[in-house]
Amino acid sequence: MLKLSGACMAPAGGKGIDEDAVNFIARELVLGRSACPQLAVVIGGGNILRGASFRPEGLPRIRADYAGMIATMVNGLVLQDALLAAGADAVLYGALGVGGVVRRFSEEQCRSELEAGRIVVLCGGTGNPLFTTDTGAAMRAVQLGADVMLKATRVDGVYSGDPETQHDAVLHECLSYGDVIERGLGVMDMCAVALCREHSLPVRVFNYGVQGNIRRALQGEPIGTIVAGS
Repeated sequence: MLKLSGACMAPAGGKGIDEDAVNFIARELVLGRSACPQLAVVIGGGNILRGASFRPEGLPRIRADYAGMIATMVNGLVLQDALLAAGADAVLYGALGVGGVVRRFSEEQCRSELEAGRIVVLCGGTGNPLFTTDTGAAMRAVQLGADVMLKATRVDGVYSGDPETQHDAVLHECLSYGDVIERGLGVMDMCAVALCREHSLPVRVFNYGVQGNIRRALQGEPIGTIVAGS
């Protein structure tokens, strides 16, 4: 299970959808697919709208979260199209179905798609407000029996501080679930970390912007940070 931040589809330092960025990710996924017989991808929507922080005057958190889920659907459609154009057989499923556009998630159908060698793109988070796409990715990883959850971000892994503002921040090569929770490290939201710990699902955090990194992560190479048991 690969969790992609919506930021991977945006122009550097910006918002929205950048064609070059989308095509880069699609090519990286096609390259990575050659190293992994079954690949599911959960896409976020922060490049368009992040529900937790999108709070115009009078808009309740619940509705803002649903707007964020719809943003992930937009990204899912764009990513699926880019994958198809790159020669991959890709299908799109969402926690919230949209007739004729996004099929509603079904564990049985998605397992069949994976067994048939298709890249399964998943959007819509958990389908419920108050949960992030990280939690959605962890949940889908458990449902589909994934061996590992790969979290692709714009930095090289998990650091002792924010590497974009703290130049002395140190990269952690490995952490336990307890380390992440007790230190409040920004790997994923705590609900997602707890779910991974409960199901002994290891998480590898790495940089999606380095060419070949998705393939390396899918091959099990020790890049970025691994979060697992003791």
